[in-house]
Amino acid sequence: MNRSIAPFRYLSLLAGILLFSCNSNPQIQDPIKEEQSPELSMKNPIVKREAKIFRKEVKYSVDSLKSRETIDSLLGNYNDDELKTVLAINRIEKNKIRPNRPLVIPECAAEEFNNYSPFPEDLQELHCIPKTVLINKRVQAFGLYENGELVKWGPVSTGKGSTQTPAGLNYGNYKAKRKVSTVDASWILPYYFNFMNFEGVGVHQYALPGYPASHGCVRLYMDDAKYIFDWASMWELENSDIEYNGTPFMVFGEYDHSANKPWLDLQQNMKANDLTQDELNTIREYVSDYQEDPKNYHNIASKTKDAELADA
Repeated sequence: MNRSIAPFRYLSLLAGILLFSCNSNPQIQDPIKEEQSPELSMKNPIVKREAKIFRKEVKYSVDSLKSRETIDSLLGNYNDDELKTVLAINRIEKNKIRPNRPLVIPECAAEEFNNYSPFPEDLQELHCIPKTVLINKRVQAFGLYENGELVKWGPVSTGKGSTQTPAGLNYGNYKAKRKVSTVDASWILPYYFNFMNFEGVGVHQYALPGYPASHGCVRLYMDDAKYIFDWASMWELENSDIEYNGTPFMVFGEYDHSANKPWLDLQQNMKANDLTQDELNTIREYVSDYQEDPKNYHNIASKTKDAELADA
């Protein structure tokens, strides 16, 4: 083997790795299989990145159950995990199901829960962000990502037509295991996590009726509210000023109140609730704004603060 070629191959490998680093204009790209010289592979093996499978094919049907008896009969066919899947797909709780209201039913409710997700398993736009909360109002669902990998999804109920949840890039602010609503003191909001401080908008547990129904907050199942409460980060304050942002909460999509519930469209197309190109473009815009804010980077913010003190 001609050893004079080895440095050239090393530089080619280094360039290939740099192309995978985070940048301010993330784009969707196919997985790349990297090659390296035998000398390098012995010392620093590189695992090839394989294409990720979004999810298995899932078929759905729509049932309009005519009576309480038929509802109970249908739900009795599922174990606890399968029933959770059916309810989540319909963005509803068991005690909110009513006769003559259509339900979308998966042909097999025993698949891995993420196979029913409207969010992709891998979202390259988010690879540079440690943790991200996505809230899609159009399909009434949230997705939690760690460096672009989907770790959890679930149903939500966002603001109703007259009090819609504002779209935008926000950050986790403060949280409380039990919060009393400022709209009605009789409303108790378990595992509340605020992401719009002045507007008083956050995520918390509350009833999911199968459509947007809140006064602006994002309702969740109890388990999901507790998970986000423990998983997401709050802001870091110094003298009442925000020093570092908390976990980003990205709210996007528009729910069409005049149309059928979007998950009913799964009967014709299992990808009917997937992210649209416009929604992906919105996420890219949010990511760009995230990357330009120094309060999202502890090291950058610290250096800026040190520089300001040095110049004082």
